[in-house]
Amino acid sequence: MKKTLIALTLAGLAGAAAAYPDKPITIVVPFAAGGPTDKVARDLAVVLAKGLNNQTVIIENVGGAGGTLGAAKVAKAAPDGYTLLLHHIGMATSPALYRKMPYDTLNDFEYIGMVNEVPMTLIGRSTLPANNYAELVKWLEANKGKINLANAGLGAASHLCGLLFQQALKIDMTTVPYKGTAPAMTDLLGGQVDIMCDQTTNTTGQIEAGKVKAFAVTTTKRLTTPALSKLPTLDESGLKGFNVSIWHGMYAPKGTPKAIVDQINTAMRAALKDPEFIKRQEALGAVVVTDNRLSGAEHKKFVEAEIAKWGPAIKAAGQYAD
Repeated sequence: MKKTLIALTLAGLAGAAAAYPDKPITIVVPFAAGGPTDKVARDLAVVLAKGLNNQTVIIENVGGAGGTLGAAKVAKAAPDGYTLLLHHIGMATSPALYRKMPYDTLNDFEYIGMVNEVPMTLIGRSTLPANNYAELVKWLEANKGKINLANAGLGAASHLCGLLFQQALKIDMTTVPYKGTAPAMTDLLGGQVDIMCDQTTNTTGQIEAGKVKAFAVTTTKRLTTPALSKLPTLDESGLKGFNVSIWHGMYAPKGTPKAIVDQINTAMRAALKDPEFIKRQEALGAVVVTDNRLSGAEHKKFVEAEIAKWGPAIKAAGQYAD
């Protein structure tokens, strides 16, 4: 009788795993709609669904506190594979930025894998007197104490890039944080702020349309995207060693069954090979991951290394959130 019960239980568990997913899946984006991470998530959701029984994949934006509110929601969600997280480099920087964290970055999630890497661009309002990087530096030096540097909030990609840019130039600027990339970009377009350093996924369209001035890219090599190929790197422009790119990864709540995590990972790998998805990412200057960081284990090792890299820089700047 006992053996029969055990057999029935195992059969039931196997059937449950095989049935996944049998309802819509939610990907939580811990930032406002319209931002760069939101764009990546929405493009990914379309192709990810194909490998998950064609179930609907819903994007839920849970912004606030530099992405920690959305991440915390996923950490506390039922570990059944129906609530996932798409997060960027903030997974690695939040432990240094926040004195109190509502979750443990390395221990409260099942790591699914890395999705892409996104270069960043240094841009300015269209009415800025400077027309290239050299002129921008002269303008910044001549306007110390008057410069407004926008970002999407503490811990956002634009905040991190701006932080390193200020440190590299040794020019203090007035940091203007917003609740998301979209409102920050809106004020930059309106001329209320002067400059911003943000992901190509959010800036390429504005650069192509001539609505902002572009001065440089943050990678050590120039980009091949048509709209950005003529931009110099900050490294070649004089900030030697300056290299910042923003990555995105997928996560599930801790305790999500391995069979489900593996199934999502398989669907994600297939999605990242989709020609249309690759085309959309390349058009925005993003690079789809193809190396061993596609695995959850290797992505976790990468995040551990990123925590070690960013922690000292953030602490040296003394910028914390309670």
